[in-house]
Amino acid sequence: MSLAPPPDRIRRLNELAYDLSWAWNAKAREVFRHLDYPLWRSTAHNPVRMLRLISRERVEEAAKDTSFLTLYDTAIQNLDRARMAVSTWWSQQVPDLSNCSIAYFSAEFALHQSLPIYAGGLGVLAGDHCKEASDVGLPLIGVGFMYPQGYFHQSVSSEGWQVELYERLNWEDAPVEHALKPDGRPCIVEVPLGDKTVRVSVWLVRLGRVKLYLLDTGLQENAPWDRELSARLYGGDSETRLRQEVVLGVGGVRALRMLGHDPTVWHMNEGHTAFLVIERMRESLERGESFESALEQVRRTTVFTTHTPVAAGHDAFAFHLVENYLAGLWRSIRGHRNAFLNLGHYDSGGGPLFNMTALALRTSGGVNTVSRLHRQVTSKMWAPIWPGKADPDRPVRAVTNGIHISTWIAPAMSNLFERYLGREWEERHEEPGFWDAILSIPDEELWAVRQSLRSFLFAFMRERVRQRWMEERLGPARVVAGGTLLDPASLTVGFARRFTAYKRAELIFRDPARLARILTAPRRPVQIVFAGKAHPADDQGKHLLQRVYRNAVDHAFGGRIAFVDDYDLHVAHFLVQGCDVWLNNPRKPLEACGTSGIKASVNGVINLSVGDGWWAEGYTGSNGWLIDGGVTSNDAAVDAADAESLYRLLEEQIVPAFYDRDEHGVPKRWLRIVKEAIRTVAPQFSARRMVKEYAEGMYIPMARRHLQDKRAQPAI
Repeated sequence: MSLAPPPDRIRRLNELAYDLSWAWNAKAREVFRHLDYPLWRSTAHNPVRMLRLISRERVEEAAKDTSFLTLYDTAIQNLDRARMAVSTWWSQQVPDLSNCSIAYFSAEFALHQSLPIYAGGLGVLAGDHCKEASDVGLPLIGVGFMYPQGYFHQSVSSEGWQVELYERLNWEDAPVEHALKPDGRPCIVEVPLGDKTVRVSVWLVRLGRVKLYLLDTGLQENAPWDRELSARLYGGDSETRLRQEVVLGVGGVRALRMLGHDPTVWHMNEGHTAFLVIERMRESLERGESFESALEQVRRTTVFTTHTPVAAGHDAFAFHLVENYLAGLWRSIRGHRNAFLNLGHYDSGGGPLFNMTALALRTSGGVNTVSRLHRQVTSKMWAPIWPGKADPDRPVRAVTNGIHISTWIAPAMSNLFERYLGREWEERHEEPGFWDAILSIPDEELWAVRQSLRSFLFAFMRERVRQRWMEERLGPARVVAGGTLLDPASLTVGFARRFTAYKRAELIFRDPARLARILTAPRRPVQIVFAGKAHPADDQGKHLLQRVYRNAVDHAFGGRIAFVDDYDLHVAHFLVQGCDVWLNNPRKPLEACGTSGIKASVNGVINLSVGDGWWAEGYTGSNGWLIDGGVTSNDAAVDAADAESLYRLLEEQIVPAFYDRDEHGVPKRWLRIVKEAIRTVAPQFSARRMVKEYAEGMYIPMARRHLQDKRAQPAI
């Protein structure tokens, strides 16, 4: 992809646009905002598309504008600094590992809405992991898929039914470029898939110090059905998913080899990526090593993270399909086919299948879950993998997820922190004691920022509905459902997550009359904003979404419920920054972590959640509210008790605290909880803490052991 070259004085403007580190660098974003703010907004903050559409005259004018040039020079200096591997946490902590790298495989990466290769939490976590790795100097190399159709765009019909719309990516607008081999030619690898070979091109995304490689099968040399393998995220049937995972695992390893990378540690983010171990073992076997030696080498350098506490969420395939699609590999490793298949053998009650999580667990030397409670669930769920071992002895640790603070913090909150915590607040945000200074922020200033963020949310929602009204000729019901009747001054509860049964989106509607009284109370009203998608194959989730939508247009609730469609990273920023309360009520213990609540907390949005995922660790009794009906007997009883707990918290604690104002209209009691939420959550649940925990607990020990093993090998 290429853009017109800018004037020589700002010749690196295109380079700045193609490095996605601008997505979390305020100074870089300011360059594009200043260049053409209306165009910046209309392109949904996509500088590549913006530079393709902007007039030549405006660019030449900017090249002579001293205020713009000051911003540009600062951004370029920051970009160069962001790409350097010196004076980083990694370089200072482990100078002996300066030549090592970590390969990080994931089926999705959420980096920015201009690159829609993500569906939800797994991708957001992977994106935040990469961004933080860049910040601390971790030598990370990401590997994933370049989905030309991405995940679906969501529209909601007048009856409330989800409609999936797939839009092919305009390559000219995407911040991607061809990945080049050391000889300067585009990287294209071949992956055996059954009795044929699929060709895979490789794209590069730059993220400061981190490189992300994305695989794409959409080449003319491939059969039409093979071109579609990388077209959509989580598209097609089980067999399509299997073929995708072979391409990701095997093709990803081959792409790194062809690009000249020799990772020291390999990190599999969820079981979708686990075929990479098959390819790595094949390499060892072809060098003449034994199966046991190849397996041990892979284990000693492999990390596996599981995110799924629901048994049905782990990919499993019939053995004959796996045998068929790996046939091209069997030919080169001869007598080890059955041994390979046994690595994935697992019977979860419906008969033995080839289970990708079982494969990952058996071939990884470091296994972790994404919260402490999730560790308990995982250990119990996969106990047969470690026969005879009690729970404490099973090799599973918890590395609780964190968020990339610089990505998710609202600019207004960042400015407030800078004034009262100092300019170094972003560099020191993982230090718990550092956040005690949050208590020094005047309540009046914090309240003013919180009110402005709520206003930004409603302005965004109204403008979104206005555009739909003009472009799609929306009927009155959809205009109301979009939130046009909401009040920017009222207590606002946010619920934004995937629509599936265990998330219990309808829990708050269990007693409609009681909820209506809470929402429409004179002088103390409450309103709820919903957002989220149901998986295209999840009809139950779609029906849940439809019922929530119908409540949004039910006159009994007084126009105080809204549904924001097409939930993505752009929408998420407004919601986690602009609501007052973040509602999370999954069926415990089925929420592995749930990082949206962390994003809300650091922005001063208070959590109202069941004690699942990260909130089981994060709740202190004074930084939010815990939904706990105290019942565990059966689902119906738990739902009834949790709904009662939710209503009582709203009626007796949340609403009174929000509307209890002093003589200046400031809710002092409310702001004490806001400050406590920020103070306790920001350091403990940051991606910096998380990435350093991965590094110190697994990456560094594995890398050093690998180097020792290499030094101990006899010279040939």
